[in-house]
Order: sequence, then C-alpha cells, then structure tokens
Amino acid sequence: MSRSNTVSPTPFEAHITDLGHDGRGVARIDGKTVFVSGALLGEQVMARLRKRHRHFDEAEVVEVITPSPHRVEPRCRHFAHCSGCSLQHLDAESQIAAKQRVLAENFERIGKVTPQLWLPPLSGAPWGYRRKGRLSVRNVAKKGRVLVGFREEQNPRFVAEIQQCEVMHPALGPKVGLLADLLSAMDAVDTIPQIEFAAGDDLMALVFRHMQPLSERDQAALVAFGQQHGLAIYLQPGGNSSVHPLWPENPRLAFRIASGDAAIEDVELEFQPLDFVQVNADMNQRMMARTLELLDPQPTDRVLDLFCGLGNFTLPIARRVADVVGVEGEHGLVERAAQNAARNGIANASFHVANLFEDQRGADWARQPWDKLLLDPPRAGADKVLEYLPHKQTRRIVYVSCHPASLARDAGILVNQHGFRLASAGVMDMFPHTAHVESIALFER
Repeated sequence: MSRSNTVSPTPFEAHITDLGHDGRGVARIDGKTVFVSGALLGEQVMARLRKRHRHFDEAEVVEVITPSPHRVEPRCRHFAHCSGCSLQHLDAESQIAAKQRVLAENFERIGKVTPQLWLPPLSGAPWGYRRKGRLSVRNVAKKGRVLVGFREEQNPRFVAEIQQCEVMHPALGPKVGLLADLLSAMDAVDTIPQIEFAAGDDLMALVFRHMQPLSERDQAALVAFGQQHGLAIYLQPGGNSSVHPLWPENPRLAFRIASGDAAIEDVELEFQPLDFVQVNADMNQRMMARTLELLDPQPTDRVLDLFCGLGNFTLPIARRVADVVGVEGEHGLVERAAQNAARNGIANASFHVANLFEDQRGADWARQPWDKLLLDPPRAGADKVLEYLPHKQTRRIVYVSCHPASLARDAGILVNQHGFRLASAGVMDMFPHTAHVESIALFER
C-alpha cells in the first residue's frame, strides 16, 4: 500500500488482529494501524482505504476472504450505511465477550486493578430496545426528498436515509420512513433539523425542533400524524426549556421499576421527553436488580446517590434503607426526582442540585457520614468527587459506568488512594449491536 498522503482506491489485503473500541477491525499494514469498518477479529479481508491520518488510517471492507465463525447476517437492511449500529454482523455472544474484553483491558492498562470476581454479563432483548434518541433531518434538494435517520457510517456529516430501525422502540422503529413523508409535505421542511424521541411504558413522544414558527397547516399535519400513530407530539422552538406539547394537551411519560420483592412496592417515575433516562428499559430493570444486589441495602443504612438524575436508583433504594440523598447537576431533573418521590409516597429520600465536577466538599450532604455510596456518572467519570469522597465510614460503593476508561481510572483511585478492593465487576449490554460498553463494579473495604 502506498505511503503517500493520497488515498488510493486500490483494494489491499489485511488480516484483522483485534476489534477496536468502536467495533471496527484492527489491522497492521506496513507497520501502521488501520481501522477497518465491517471487519471482525480473525478475518482476512480485502479493504479500501478511506482516510489517512498521521498515526493511523481508516478503511472499509470490500470483500471478506476468510470470514469469522462469529459473523452473522445483519438484520437491518441499512446496516453499514447507518451509524446507529456497528456490530450487527457479530453474533450476540461475541458482542458481549468483546465488551468484557474492553473492560478488562481498561482495568489493567489504566487502573492497574483486576476484579476479584467477574460478574456474569447482563443482557436482554437485542431488538426494539431503544426508547430514546435523536433523529437528524435534512431536505436534500438534489435527491428531491427529505432524509430522516441517524448519521451515515462512512460520513457523519450526512444523514443516512432509512425507512425503519430494528433497534428502535417498536412504536417508532417501523415508521421512520413515514416521518420523512410527513416532513416532505410540510412548509417548514427546511427548518426542522432534528426529531428527538422518548418512550415511557405507555406512550412514545416525538419532539420536533423547528428554527422558524410553524404554520397552522404544519401544526395540523403534526397533530394528525400523532393521532394516527398514537404518538405524543412536542414542539421545540428554542432551547430545552422551550419544549411544550402540541398534542395531546397533557401527555404523560412514565416508566415503572419493579421491586422484585412482593413486600416492597414498585416505583413509577414520570419524566419529560428531553430528560435523561436509560435508553434500554428492559436492561434498566435488570441493572436495577444487580445494583441492589451489590449495594445490599439494609434498613439502617444511609446511602448517597451521586449523579442521581430523576431518581432512577434513588427511589428503589429508598424503599429499603433508613435514608437516601440524591445529588444531580441539572435543576429540572432534581425537581422531577423530588416530585417522583412524593408521588410514590417516599419520605426518606431528599435531593440536592450540585455540579459534581466542581469541589462540593463544603456542602452539607458531602460532610455527612454515609454507609454506602452509589455512583452513576456520565462519560467523564467521578474523579472530581473522589477528591473528597468517600469518607472513612463508607464501606461499600457501587459504580455504574457508561465509559470503561473513566471507570478504570476511578477504580485505581478507590483502590490505591481510598483503600477499597475491587470486589467484582462486569458488563451490561445496554446498547446491543453497538460497541458501547456499560458496566458495573462493586468496591468494598
């Protein structure tokens, strides 16, 4: 393969020696790492170079010469064009194994720690699981139609044209093409850049971002679409605070979390369509059960739940302990968490607004003694919190992570600076058919 900066269209043969963190195959060509879209570990492929970089190159599969025994036929006809999934061509068991391997490598390389016990992976329904997301919209004059979908795999600047989505909640997945038809006939076809979707247990909501006021005709079209397909329609003329329902007048989005114990009541959480909720409802339930198992809440425990959001973990924990406090940086989420506590008749849970990426050691909740700690941070992790927490009284921490590198870093801090041991850890397949690694870890001392 030529070493010039010019991208050659000539295919080259490559042996795939690894699977990257984003699901692409990894090869070495003339001593340089090449990430190959569509290739799997152990395969011999013909690939075509797409883009050169200083330290690595990017390529795509042209032909699979020797397929992996774990290769399967993708279920979605838009796979390889749409960036929504990257691993539909790999069987489910191997997807889980790849994610577990990524987690283990991060623990070893970044945190310099190893779990005393690997938890069995958690997995659920692999199709129709996605209850929240954002669809891009673009009116392409050259094609004479509106495109609605996720970004293209090969070129993220463009919108992938899809008619249906196999991983999306069934209330919307088969209807993506109908959204494109709807928008094509609207006056505001050039001023709607995105549609966000969010599903509760009983209702799917669509939020239409529009850059200009909508005509009465367009609003009527949206209402008719919602009525026909049983979807709640929201409008977003500005920032997140501008979101409001168009139809019906007072839609209600909510989901239940089963307690798994006949003696303990379930919890129901109401939310707004742009609020953070776990994308996979089935896996959220399974994750909750594992979290409670690892946290081992006792009637006398005082628990601190950081990055608590709507109270997804806080309220089920509250049913089992003496006292629980949830802390979250977004005011609206904290407000709704408190409302959810009241709605469920939970009086031993309280909530605070605080930026957990800033020093909060002076806050009253940060100075109190806590028996147990739950962490569920965003991708950046919880290293700023770990500068002043946990206190010596804390004997158990459950850490739910959406990014293995930040979990590994924070695991090293908890083990090497705070005297905990990494008792157990494992992956949770929150996003089947993607390379996203969700995981959970238990720390004890």
